[in-house]
Amino acid sequence: MTTTTPATTLHDDIQALTLQLRELTDRVALTELCDRYVRHLDKDRASDAWLGSVFTEDAHLTFPMGEFRGMEGLTAFQKMARTTFERTHHISSNYDIRVDGDRALIGAHLMAVHVRRREEPNSHFTIGGHYDAEAVRTQDGWRIRTFTFDLVWNAGDPPAGKM
Repeated sequence: MTTTTPATTLHDDIQALTLQLRELTDRVALTELCDRYVRHLDKDRASDAWLGSVFTEDAHLTFPMGEFRGMEGLTAFQKMARTTFERTHHISSNYDIRVDGDRALIGAHLMAVHVRRREEPNSHFTIGGHYDAEAVRTQDGWRIRTFTFDLVWNAGDPPAGKM
């Protein structure tokens, strides 16, 4: 005995494909958002102008060394990083993205090397862990609203009083 499935209409197929396309497009945009964040951390250290292209105005970041809220807090965090380390190299991967309408939850792994002085590349502080973020769809695209980093391991000398 064979079983048959009800025939779908062309309209149903197009609607299903439209939903799949939206989900895939959102996933790509969210992956690019996370990659843009770590790229800016490494490449755009002289300016904080990029913060609005990654975070919402009311963003809340949580790290082992403290919490940072809003653009003022994010700017202070970036200043602290710039004055502590001359160069950084961040890698984010293994994205787990869950989209629910105009909100998304992102989990990922992160490794970073923090070089204190360019002339002394062996004097660095390396970390590894994972983060959870909430992103929201804005009129300018996806932006991170919350970001929590969980430090799993570190090597080298952490900044004094910062870990």
